[in-house]
Amino acid sequence: MQLIYGTYNKAKFHSMMKMLEGLNMELLPLSSIGSYLTESEENGDSPLSNAEQKAVNYYKQIKRPVFSCDSGLFFKGVKDSEQPGVKIRRVNGTALNDIDLMNHYIRLSNQYGGKLTAYYKNAICLVMDENNMISYDGEDLNSEEFYIVNHPHKKMKEGFPLDSISVHIESGRYYYDMDSTESKNIGVISGFRDFFIRCFPR
Repeated sequence: MQLIYGTYNKAKFHSMMKMLEGLNMELLPLSSIGSYLTESEENGDSPLSNAEQKAVNYYKQIKRPVFSCDSGLFFKGVKDSEQPGVKIRRVNGTALNDIDLMNHYIRLSNQYGGKLTAYYKNAICLVMDENNMISYDGEDLNSEEFYIVNHPHKKMKEGFPLDSISVHIESGRYYYDMDSTESKNIGVISGFRDFFIRCFPR
């Protein structure tokens, strides 16, 4: 099975490749289409609605099986007006680059004592054709809870700037300093793999 992953974010594409390794499917990026596609506005109020917007938008343009994902970032003990939700990169109406985004959340963590308890709520939408769309946002797609802290790690991956300020709660270590077997990684979640196994049983 050949599927297009509806994203131009290289880091997200390679992360998904890792999650789906060993499954009977060939994952291709949007850049493989050969022409730049019009991106969705992503004006939904939940990760699921944004994932559906993106997947439907890309399917209408390429007429090939395509899926899209979306995430919302949520903090414990933070007032509603400061919850990023689906607007992780958009602050006061402005889309932030990687550095500005990281610095914004460093400032926010400073307001709450230097660290915030956070988790990502994720969603996925697969469009096979005009009559077949599968959407999912179950809790098994969510990340584990982790800390957003006010001191960044020296490493930063393009497209995933918040990983540099993400710390494992139980060990107190940055995820970048942990072996992949030590924790359920905040970016590699088995629920995505299980979703495709359910969609394409052998």
